[in-house]
Amino acid sequence: MNKPTVQDIFRCFYPAYLEKYSPSPEQAKVARNILNCKTGAYGANVSVCEDCGAVQIHYNSCCNRCCPMCQAVPKEMWMDARREDVLDAPYFHLVFTVPDILNPIIYNNQKLLYDTLYHAASATIRELTADPKHLGAAVGYICILHTWGSEMNFHPHIHTILLGGGLTSKNEWKDNGTAFFLPIWAISKVFRGKYMDELKNLWNTNQLEFHGTAEKYRNHYAFKELIDFCYDAEWIPYCKKTFNGAQSVIDYLGKYTHRIAISNHRIICMDDGNVTFSVKDYRNKGQWKELTLSGVEFIRRFLMHVPPKRFVRIRHYGLLCSRS
Repeated sequence: MNKPTVQDIFRCFYPAYLEKYSPSPEQAKVARNILNCKTGAYGANVSVCEDCGAVQIHYNSCCNRCCPMCQAVPKEMWMDARREDVLDAPYFHLVFTVPDILNPIIYNNQKLLYDTLYHAASATIRELTADPKHLGAAVGYICILHTWGSEMNFHPHIHTILLGGGLTSKNEWKDNGTAFFLPIWAISKVFRGKYMDELKNLWNTNQLEFHGTAEKYRNHYAFKELIDFCYDAEWIPYCKKTFNGAQSVIDYLGKYTHRIAISNHRIICMDDGNVTFSVKDYRNKGQWKELTLSGVEFIRRFLMHVPPKRFVRIRHYGLLCSRS
């Protein structure tokens, strides 16, 4: 028996999901695209062998960036395009996260507060790398937003691929070899300050919305308590091990650029109204385990990670920006 796919799960449980939840227009479009992908709803291509006359019909894909059946070709095209931009040098992988207590507000204000993640991460890197104490050069980096944890829970964070060197004010190359040149404590402190400053500004200018579990933060005192808690909390960015060379960074980036909340190969089975899939347990050294959710809850979690309309998830900065 073939393992179920995300499309199979939507076919079985999306009607029940609609009885309980009201998807946004973007979420409804993703669901519709996944349901119709490679079914003939979007047309087909016909191949005919000139020798024997054999006919093959290939149904068209939906090409939605949230569809697990449609990521391979865009990923390869993106990687090919980056080969001209990526410098042959050491790189580092940084991950920027925020305290979980902010998640309800972020989910209510996705476009604004996802952008704030990019702004804070980028400004942190620019400020610290420009400081002669750390590097004293203009660097390049690529930022990629992921909004999910392994269990498809809401966990917004920024993956950053950082060039291990840059250009000084005299236009000379400067690096620190294969050793990471930014103190993690400094990244944490600066990133926290920049993110919280922008969050407070958005609140003070009445640009934020508060619904559901975030409703209480409409109150000035509740919001101030939240701000105080976040300033006291330990923000934990981290740096993964370094890798070298243009081809290595392109291959590495490919694992992150076109990833979605869950891929078909992680789905184990679907029965009795439930879906079982594999998840990584990061509290247990990244060991794989199985998680079972109701089909409706699976779809709810999957659709949480549909990005806002026309939202750009992959952003290039500095020396890794093609315009540079």
